[in-house]
Amino acid sequence: MRVYASRLLGSDLESDDVVQDAFLTAWRRLGDLENPAQIRNWMMRIVSNKSIDRLRVRRDHDDIDQRDPEAPRSQSPDRVVETRFQMDAMWSALDKLPLDQRRCWLLRETAEYSYAEIAEALGMSVSTVRGCIARARTFLMTEMEAWR
Repeated sequence: MRVYASRLLGSDLESDDVVQDAFLTAWRRLGDLENPAQIRNWMMRIVSNKSIDRLRVRRDHDDIDQRDPEAPRSQSPDRVVETRFQMDAMWSALDKLPLDQRRCWLLRETAEYSYAEIAEALGMSVSTVRGCIARARTFLMTEMEAWR
């Protein structure tokens, strides 16, 4: 019984306690044993149940703080909502820009095109692209002032 409990529990110290507890339970419930020839199976069943009870009690519970670290401040719910509102305000501001300024600004800031690449893609001169981007930035800075 001790070896069986030890295998179930993985601990010799606990298996001694479980076997002792099983003998006490068997002693108290000896009148429940209908067939004395089945005492071995009956005792092993008691040891098994006591071992399972011990496993349930000692079940390790993971510390959620160790498993799931706190989300960075940038991913907190209030920050995510604030960022969403800020992006909505930015898109609204972009919609107010003249088409050439919007296209130049988007290619520069989102696609990271160089001024020369933007000029080539839109069929403009580099100086026109620079002017469009400068005016777009000035406008957007004014529109987004509340979000600073």
